[in-house]
Amino acid sequence: MKNTLVLVRHGEIEWNNKNIFTGIRNPDLTDKGLIEAVWAGRVLKSEGLRFDIAFTSKLKRAQHTLDIILGEIGGEIPEVIEDPALNERDYGELSGLNKDQARERWGEEQVLSWRRSYDMPPPGGESLKDTAARVLPYYHEHIWPQLAAGKNVLVSAHGNSLRALIMDLEKLTPEEILDRELATAAPQVYRLTETGDVAEHRELVRSEGRDDGI
Repeated sequence: MKNTLVLVRHGEIEWNNKNIFTGIRNPDLTDKGLIEAVWAGRVLKSEGLRFDIAFTSKLKRAQHTLDIILGEIGGEIPEVIEDPALNERDYGELSGLNKDQARERWGEEQVLSWRRSYDMPPPGGESLKDTAARVLPYYHEHIWPQLAAGKNVLVSAHGNSLRALIMDLEKLTPEEILDRELATAAPQVYRLTETGDVAEHRELVRSEGRDDGI
């Protein structure tokens, strides 16, 4: 298959289990996250997918996931490009706090608004709209040209940076994308037309882990 784009959210991190807002903080994968990444790589290999180029963020959980996936697929390692445009949403003053601490400080309703609204950023942080404002130009300027040239592309990134991209690819509304769950290390496979529209979408792996958007 050519013109194939695969999006993978990083494997589990310890802060997911502790309900801590991670954002652009930089924890690594848990043992479960390592296993999830291995699983994702083997599933992609079983599909016969090989990649010409890969993109990831500047955060080690996404980079580590990508390294494991490529190692499991085997063969010639593609070019890997790291860019902060693909980083997770910055949670600002929420970063490093668990949800109970955040609720005590700002109130449950306010914290929920920051987490689940499209255009309301937390103090010092980004909304999903802000995240999309850096992810989408990067996709159109750097990732899409590779796909348009007939290459297969793998992107290892984060729940919200990938949500921003999926919203654009699938032409979803802000309300629809906020309800979209992305499990850890579950490859989303898109076959694109020559104009960049989605011809086919499949999710290869469904993790048991929940997605809290952190």
